[in-house]
Amino acid sequence: MRYVLDACAIISLIKNEDGALIVRQALEAENNVCFVHAVNLCEVFYDCLRCHGNDSAEKLLANLIEAGLILRDEMDLDFWKAAGHLKARGRISLADCFAVSLAEREDAVLLTSDRHEFEPLLAVPGFPVQVQFIR
Repeated sequence: MRYVLDACAIISLIKNEDGALIVRQALEAENNVCFVHAVNLCEVFYDCLRCHGNDSAEKLLANLIEAGLILRDEMDLDFWKAAGHLKARGRISLADCFAVSLAEREDAVLLTSDRHEFEPLLAVPGFPVQVQFIR
């Protein structure tokens, strides 16, 4: 299975919040591949930086990559335009638009806990990816 993790999914994992088990299982399953877009990982990085400082934030990044999370940094024209089209459709963070665009590109399931952003978008036909809520 292929997954894209948004920032809240990763934060739930590192803080061992509700939903962490689903994220951990996605990362640890032998045949799974898990991606994160650089914009979403930046959210995780600055959250850790604010709370714990630079050394912890750098270590966190290293640990996530070591755990098998694949960092993607696409910013080609088609990619960011797809994110922009999604942002224009409704109330969703720009960072989450990048996660959706990456999930679409990778034919992956998006793992998130952001029900308040995604449920209204999923109610409209034509949402480009499958979303799995972790809680």
